[in-house]
Amino acid sequence: MVEKNDKGFRASRYLMKLDGKDYLEVKWRILWLRTEHPDAVIITELEKHEGGMALFKAKITLPDGGEATGWGSETVSDFGDYIEKAETKALGRACAALGYGTQFCDDFDFHDKPVDAPVKRSPATAAQVKAIYTIAQEEHGLSEEQMNEHAKKAYGKLHAELTKQEASRLIDRLKGKKSD
Repeated sequence: MVEKNDKGFRASRYLMKLDGKDYLEVKWRILWLRTEHPDAVIITELEKHEGGMALFKAKITLPDGGEATGWGSETVSDFGDYIEKAETKALGRACAALGYGTQFCDDFDFHDKPVDAPVKRSPATAAQVKAIYTIAQEEHGLSEEQMNEHAKKAYGKLHAELTKQEASRLIDRLKGKKSD
């Protein structure tokens, strides 16, 4: 049972050190939430599960009408129990969005780069463009013109105009499919 005093839940009792910083585990954030709002509604949903990746959504609704949604994803390469870890991450983010443990987690800590800062996209490398053309030609029998049509349809631009991220996704797509 939680020790409660006239000041409510005392998060400092449950802190651990993680990478030299104070961290409040998700189980304690949920306990804090339940201590203050035993009737809060918590709903989690597995939104996507494929290719060794799980994506969860957690929604918490407080009795007074406050609510928050948190998202969490994990892969099997990071954790054997990646499905559970993704759900826990989503719950932790929803709790933090409501103020339960926000100061003790990195979910809203973007260091010197705010999350809403503009992102500069790097152009595809010459090696990526060459790989796209080679895979398209050798594995799919596509001409350069056909590859450009495919890139325009998928990304709205020629394959040589793609960003590094788009080129990487297109290469993966081409390797995974034998015909487009």
